[in-house]
Amino acid sequence: MRQAGRITAQARSIARQAVADGITTKQIDKLVNEFIRKSGAKPTFLGYDGFPASTCLSVNEEVIHGIPGKRVVHNGDIVSVDVGATYRGFVGDCAGTYACGEISEEAKRLIEVTRQCFFEGIKFAKAGYRISDIGGAIQDYAESHGYSVVREYVGHGVGRVMHEAPEVPNYRPDKRLSHRYDPRLEKGMTIAIEPMICAGDYAVKVLSNDWTVVTVDGSLAAHYENTIAITDGEPEILTMAEDI
Repeated sequence: MRQAGRITAQARSIARQAVADGITTKQIDKLVNEFIRKSGAKPTFLGYDGFPASTCLSVNEEVIHGIPGKRVVHNGDIVSVDVGATYRGFVGDCAGTYACGEISEEAKRLIEVTRQCFFEGIKFAKAGYRISDIGGAIQDYAESHGYSVVREYVGHGVGRVMHEAPEVPNYRPDKRLSHRYDPRLEKGMTIAIEPMICAGDYAVKVLSNDWTVVTVDGSLAAHYENTIAITDGEPEILTMAEDI
């Protein structure tokens, strides 16, 4: 898991560095694919439920699952990079949202708050806390800055496959939720925490390509994710290397 995490984080860094005026999302995806394979791993996303690329690249109002293609990135855009690598049967999964050139103050603030949401959440990623403690902390921080939290898509367990139990919502679930669906964290669990934060309303929709999720109101969205391990102390971030 640690090695898969390192490769995944480095792939995210390569994509981040490639974000520049005039590049296409397909070109960024090609760089990520080549790096993961040269590292002795496989791109987890490629072919996953039919997904056609190695990276999800979502621009501006696109929240997640943007399909790399001919779209050209321009100065002022924000680009969410989501990438996974499978190494010797184990998966790393991480994401981040990055600026192309000079971006608006609103976009900068959204990116910063989204990233910090993750770090607010992992304060509760310790043995004995419940999954809902993570989501509650993320929701509180995002909403305290005037942003909203996507409900339809959540974090997840990760290990031998990309999506495992338990689900890890980025919001506080209904108090009536059974503890069966809100388990306590235990040492040895590996989960992906991934705040998806909107500048406007949290309502989203899926485009006609059946993949790309966008904000209904067209507002900007940002995404930040790391794979972490629950220990008997502080959580270990497995995909932090090379991140800025």
